[in-house]
Amino acid sequence: MRILGIDPGLQKTGWGIIESEGNRLTYVACGLVKTEGGLPLYARLATIDQGLGNVFDQWRPDVAAIEETFVNNNAASALKLGAARGAAIVAIARGGIEVEEYPANLIKKSLTGTGHATKDQMGMMIKTLLPAAGKIGEDQADALAVAITHAHHAASRKLMGGIMSGAAR
Repeated sequence: MRILGIDPGLQKTGWGIIESEGNRLTYVACGLVKTEGGLPLYARLATIDQGLGNVFDQWRPDVAAIEETFVNNNAASALKLGAARGAAIVAIARGGIEVEEYPANLIKKSLTGTGHATKDQMGMMIKTLLPAAGKIGEDQADALAVAITHAHHAASRKLMGGIMSGAAR
């Protein structure tokens, strides 16, 4: 299964692609969609939509996963992040695949065992789990973490589905 992970942001949207086969994870690619700060919001959202659409066309993922919006004290920032996230979801949904959502604390816990892991801890786990990714930025690492989280949770759901269907017999 090829998984696209997305770390949404208005300035930089990180993306990362892995392949998951059983317990094996393989790094495929990662990158950023950057927007120009001086542009109006609609133009920046169009850049995110087009950039992720290009990623989808090039890499053809089977499923995508995105980090849920973290709401902080700055409502204006949260709204802009939500708009960027919406543009990312639409870009991928247009390709006809599922887009799963995961909260930041679950992503951190899935990779490090703690929901309050630091950026350094997350980066170290990405290097450990996907050494082929090499030296990457925080946004790409976060996107790969989202993809890894989906791989782990999809495998768990599949396992539980098999257990539950076996119990029904």
